[in-house]
Amino acid sequence: MPARLTVIEIITADLAASLSFYRRLGLDIPEVEDDAEHVETDAGGVRLSWDSVELIERINPRYVRPAGGPRVSLAFECADAAEVDRLYGELVAAGGRGEMAPFDAEWGPRYAVLFDPDGNGVDLYSPAR
Repeated sequence: MPARLTVIEIITADLAASLSFYRRLGLDIPEVEDDAEHVETDAGGVRLSWDSVELIERINPRYVRPAGGPRVSLAFECADAAEVDRLYGELVAAGGRGEMAPFDAEWGPRYAVLFDPDGNGVDLYSPAR
């Protein structure tokens, strides 16, 4: 049987901030205790999970926190251009770091790029017009 992608894992320095960010994107993430180190949810057929840096460092003592730009980028399809604008504004107002404000991409969709609390890329896009 070929390998299948079943989980995308986000290693986070601040679990609460990361979960809050992704809840604002509409993911149904369970509420967790303050000392939780692992959380996961179904994200449309693929599980999305979060692990604290501390948990990963215990599991893998050779783990080195990445430096520089994002290591992972996630893309979220929005219902329409207005939702791209709304979500981008809401996430930036809540402390997300905007990279590219919403724009009408030459390939058709409304598009925006920002970073989650750990510096991972998050793209928002509407269906192509």
